[in-house]
Amino acid sequence: MTRYSHSGDQALLVKLYDACGDDLYHFLLTLSDSSLAKDICQKTWLKVMEKRHMYQDSGLFKAWLFTLARNLLMDEYRAVQRLSLIDNVHELSGEALDMSGSILGVFDKALMSLPFVQREAFCLQQEGFSLKEIAQITHCEHETIKSRLRYAKATLQVLLKDIAGDVYV
Repeated sequence: MTRYSHSGDQALLVKLYDACGDDLYHFLLTLSDSSLAKDICQKTWLKVMEKRHMYQDSGLFKAWLFTLARNLLMDEYRAVQRLSLIDNVHELSGEALDMSGSILGVFDKALMSLPFVQREAFCLQQEGFSLKEIAQITHCEHETIKSRLRYAKATLQVLLKDIAGDVYV
């Protein structure tokens, strides 16, 4: 990114996109629907081109990219007042999960049942970010992120315990 931020070379931007584009889309897809995820991805890459001079080589480019994307997503939710809608989580018990579906489908339903902030922290961790990087991306305290991850994992464990037994038996 440092070379791109100084030169603006489009070939370097393509390399950055190839390295991080799918991960960014997948992250946004876990926090929104496919249409909004695509829209925010596009806006994020436009922002990278616009703000390339603001990139500071003090951390991972991917963390900076995800921070831009998260901020754009939050702006979108605020603009349409949908943030309150995504925080109204439907409580799922183990029985409420459709056990006839695929394991990935069941996991996806369980993941989507988490409150937004827990799902966000969990997905960022699955993308390989450290606690410190997740705190920077989400603009939250380190301890807050640890709590969100703990609650997310505990909830997923409860929701998925029935199918885990089926898989490992």
